[in-house]
Amino acid sequence: MTSRERGTRKGWWGAAQRVQHLPAVLGAHYTSRMKQLRTLSGAIAVAAAFTFNAGAWGQCVTVQGDPVEGGLIWAKVGQGEEVWLDDRSLAVLPNGYVVAGFHRDASASSILKVGKDCEVELRVAQREYRIQRVEGVPQRTVTPPKEQLERIRRERQLVAAAKAEVVERPDWLMQIDGGFVWPVKGPISGVYGSQRVYNGKPGNPHYGVDIAVPTGTPVYAPAAGRVTLAEPDLFYSGGTVILDHGYGLSSSFLHMSAVTAKVGDELTQGEKIGEVGATGRATGPHLDWRMSWQDRRVDPQRLVPPMATDNTENTDKKVPAAR
Repeated sequence: MTSRERGTRKGWWGAAQRVQHLPAVLGAHYTSRMKQLRTLSGAIAVAAAFTFNAGAWGQCVTVQGDPVEGGLIWAKVGQGEEVWLDDRSLAVLPNGYVVAGFHRDASASSILKVGKDCEVELRVAQREYRIQRVEGVPQRTVTPPKEQLERIRRERQLVAAAKAEVVERPDWLMQIDGGFVWPVKGPISGVYGSQRVYNGKPGNPHYGVDIAVPTGTPVYAPAAGRVTLAEPDLFYSGGTVILDHGYGLSSSFLHMSAVTAKVGDELTQGEKIGEVGATGRATGPHLDWRMSWQDRRVDPQRLVPPMATDNTENTDKKVPAAR
């Protein structure tokens, strides 16, 4: 098992379910506080296959989704409402929904505030992440030479600018609610959140899912979106494409041997964006698929069904892996 998730037990309904390789069902506790200080508790049961199957019914707002580190939630609110998640203002979509994501190390509790009279306390399930040791990584990408530091800085700014663009899509919510597909299928050799050790040196956590398939394998858009970055050779990530799905949610595709999409392309689900490779910091051919909500990294596996070729248990071995 690649990770274990601890949900808050208070207020649970429903039982945990397990599958062979993936985490247990999550529990989450919600508390709605009105001006009258009435309280209602509920829970979301999210299957280990990472599908969304329940909402939490409060007295002022219904929250749905995946309240866990790396997960996404959404809620229907009134048009024109001011909505906040902790200290972050949330944009209201044309269909009246708001969406928010939780980073790898999110706080165990967040407050969703809608207007002046409604607050929902979200108990965010915490995850435990394993350590993945990756050997055979090009040493220059583990400890970059000084002459490459300016290039790395420029490329990070380029990526940040691409993710900062906000694309409005009227079909946005339909995509996150069961509408994503795998960009490529094959053995999973790396998972979200794992602590990476490269050639014996601790590195940053891994924020994507690695799919080990041969060089040249086509990579397809997991959902509709606009291409905001298409670069053939970034220092760490090699051939890279960023696809903006709308309202702050984006996918990144790393280490590709060929980039066929172009900046500004409006892609539909299933259109080709490039080909799998081993460019940048990689030990072999694979696709590193990452997702972000605004500046928070979220877990792509929570938006797609599991693959029969799942191979996540062997992640301590020498496998194709990314930054």
